[in-house]
Amino acid sequence: MFTGCGTALVTPFRSDLSLDEPALRALVNRQIKAGIDFLCPCGTTGESPTLTREEHRRVVEITVQEARGRVPVLAGAGGYNTREVIELVADLKKIGVSGILSVTPYYNKPTQEGLYQHYKSIAESTDLPIIVYSVQPRTAVNVEPPTLVRLAEIPNIVGVKEASGSISQIASILARVPESFTVLSGDDAIALPLIALGGRGAICVISNEIPEEFKALTQAALGGDFARARQLQRKYQSLMEINFVETNPGPVKFAMARMGLLEPVWRLPMVSPQKTSQDKIEAVLESLGLLAGVRA
Repeated sequence: MFTGCGTALVTPFRSDLSLDEPALRALVNRQIKAGIDFLCPCGTTGESPTLTREEHRRVVEITVQEARGRVPVLAGAGGYNTREVIELVADLKKIGVSGILSVTPYYNKPTQEGLYQHYKSIAESTDLPIIVYSVQPRTAVNVEPPTLVRLAEIPNIVGVKEASGSISQIASILARVPESFTVLSGDDAIALPLIALGGRGAICVISNEIPEEFKALTQAALGGDFARARQLQRKYQSLMEINFVETNPGPVKFAMARMGLLEPVWRLPMVSPQKTSQDKIEAVLESLGLLAGVRA
């Protein structure tokens, strides 16, 4: 279900910091029209830590409504309080999500056993498929390969979004988990090598901007057309890099605003990229013909 190119959706806000529901609906439909494989609302890129529980549910609800079953919705539901995560998962199941993307607990830095018991408890609370989200640079904890092997034995823990940045760790995971266990890249720039090692695709930031093009890259790689995949990688490498010139989702939301897709609004502690970063982002967008009014 969760293979190919999935988009870690941004959450659009109005200038008064309220949720921009019409813009969100438009973004979801733009993604589906472009042929995206699945959607991931309320992840890190969606500024989920700044959403209230009601807003979190509303963003997911709108995504499910607009998707209308055309693509799976893998909703974000993670955190450092296992009980609260379980409660949120139950709420999202009522909305009709296809699965759950659950980031590792942050700040409290659980041990590997703590991570195992955290995910085991979530999985036992629901029959929804769960994708573990391992992103040590943001959470300070890493889901190590032996822990993922254990988690893969739990029937509804079906995969991992791997964002450690370590090709060696990704290779170790793919060599040890069952072939039925879905390994997805959480780093846009290494989606191609991850697929070459046996991964199933990526959950992307860049596909907020270019869903059709990054879907083409992942599909080429999954189909074994690595010459085409490398060609697309070279073309869009600058955009992959500039999206992380400052902390995500600062740059991607600025880029999308310049593309005419949303208002340039973030919730504190996220802020607009500084002027030097803005200039670099605009230069990349211009070089790719992505600025509003420029792209054919």
